[in-house]
Amino acid sequence: MENKRCLTGVEKASYGLGAVAKDMVYMLSASFVLYYFQDLLGVSGAAMAVILLGARVFDAFNDPIMGVIVAKTRTRWGKFRPWLMIGTLTNAVLLFMMFAAPPTLNGTGLVAYAAVTYVVWGVTYTMMDIPYWSMIPAFTKGGKEREGLTTLARSCAAVGSALISIITTKAVYSIGRIFAASGAVDKEIEILGFKYFTLGVAVIFIVFIAITCFNIKEKATTNMESASVKQMMKALIQNDQAMAVVVCIILVNCSIYITSNLVIYFFKYDIGGIVWRDDYTKFTLFGGAIQTLAIMALYPILRKFFNSIKIYFISLGMAIVGYASLLMMASTSIKNVYILFIPGFCIFAANGMLSVLTTVFLANTVDYGELKNHRRDESVIFSMQTFVVKLASGISAFIAAMALQFLNLSKDTDAAQKAVDYSLNVTLNQKMSLRMIMTLIPMAGLFFAIVWFKKKYILTDEKVEEIAQKVHGLSNAEEEAVQDVTPAVEAE
Repeated sequence: MENKRCLTGVEKASYGLGAVAKDMVYMLSASFVLYYFQDLLGVSGAAMAVILLGARVFDAFNDPIMGVIVAKTRTRWGKFRPWLMIGTLTNAVLLFMMFAAPPTLNGTGLVAYAAVTYVVWGVTYTMMDIPYWSMIPAFTKGGKEREGLTTLARSCAAVGSALISIITTKAVYSIGRIFAASGAVDKEIEILGFKYFTLGVAVIFIVFIAITCFNIKEKATTNMESASVKQMMKALIQNDQAMAVVVCIILVNCSIYITSNLVIYFFKYDIGGIVWRDDYTKFTLFGGAIQTLAIMALYPILRKFFNSIKIYFISLGMAIVGYASLLMMASTSIKNVYILFIPGFCIFAANGMLSVLTTVFLANTVDYGELKNHRRDESVIFSMQTFVVKLASGISAFIAAMALQFLNLSKDTDAAQKAVDYSLNVTLNQKMSLRMIMTLIPMAGLFFAIVWFKKKYILTDEKVEEIAQKVHGLSNAEEEAVQDVTPAVEAE
């Protein structure tokens, strides 16, 4: 057995930097590509709906294929780092191209450009994302070290996502004003701003991943299992508890993503004002902080008093209350962003806890499936999590884009104006429709998640412990016997 040394602080920091950069890139695409092409460049909501859904579904099915390719790779630099670097370089180029559409394009040409760059961007992101997470067993000893590094990377990824959510709108406008010609209107400023802001993010992405590749060395040959779509479907059909959790993941993520896709339109066209970017930045900053605190503090506190299933229902209830209060406050034409922190707290805190709980519940289904089917589908189950999250992302983007097509918010009435209050160009019916779409549809999804989960999920804490004993359980005497024998075996 190979004796791996402990990871150094430099190695941990280098891996964490990679997570920050790659989730900056992902969040920039996930949160702003619809806004860039639909609101700024004028691509129809219907066209963007088809592009976003098609690309996400294709990307979800592409994951297992990339997993197989990485698993079969053999080079002097290992199997993971070559694809990590190749994927990063190509993805950075595609990211820049996606947010730097040639100004001469319009109509069908612009739709084709959006489709090609977004689809290929998704393929190249998968090319680097799969090896990034899959390489952990190749340079960690397992146990606490592996769990600790995974937690560190997930936390760093959350930092990267939050950073982009918070700074993008303000940074884009500020950078755009530097490069825009005198007298340029807001849309022209934002288009230029996205181009150069994205260039900066792409450079950071390449530098940070290069640091990861340089400082992280694969210390062992790791057998990487990659689940096919057929295996995923088979595992779902044969494991009713995995099916219960997967359906809830889709419902919850669709609900949350619909709001995240539309919230920038809410601040721009509903709350409005010439400082809408400042309000949006304050709201996302508050939301990111609350979501992180919910994961790190609120969830552990609640766990002392409630089991995981009760916390799940509490979280779903919090989110529904948050959406209901957001709809009520928005309907009274509240313009004070700080008042919106109240429903924001409920929604963001719930989202943070739900992200933890769905991973826990999915892990519980692995032992259940092994007991029921006499086969351990661990790699298949966790490949499925990525698959369904991407699928939910595509479905929610489709719904949001079709809603924008219906609402027709971004009418070009500000052609000769700067620092315009966009809410003045939108009717009360349009505003009310936007409020209802971004709150009532998520509420319906979350309510159905409560009903489904309560009816289908049976793995209580006691049941999980019972199953674990049957699957892994050795008696205390047996464990002591194994520990007594181990030193003698190792000495031989």
